[in-house]
Amino acid sequence: MADGPVFDLSRFPVHLGLGATVTTEPEHLGGMEWYQAYGERHARDGVEGRLVTMHTFSTPWGMWEMHPKGHELVVCIAGKIVVHQEIDGEVRTVTLSPKDAVVNAPGVWHTADVDAPATALFITAGEGTQHRPR
Repeated sequence: MADGPVFDLSRFPVHLGLGATVTTEPEHLGGMEWYQAYGERHARDGVEGRLVTMHTFSTPWGMWEMHPKGHELVVCIAGKIVVHQEIDGEVRTVTLSPKDAVVNAPGVWHTADVDAPATALFITAGEGTQHRPR
């Protein structure tokens, strides 16, 4: 966990839980194991729990993902991010610049491309998240 009142959101994600709570999570070092442990820690919040993360990408995503039980808000903080959403069998593409946002609706497969380092803030209803190869 982060020490003190100020922490680096890119290293220490937070969980928005029932009762309008905010919990600082253990340091995110990458890997799907972290997400699995997060899900176990907050299973009691079900579909109402939200994970808030900030990630910097320097390469395109290698997979598609989908959140079946809730919306995900994606906000570009720095750089440019090209988000691809598969909706009703068609791929819709939007480019996010700093301060731009897009919503991935429940059940919408999505992925992203970057040409240079870019940072985004994610607020995700992650219960039941699925992945597939790109």
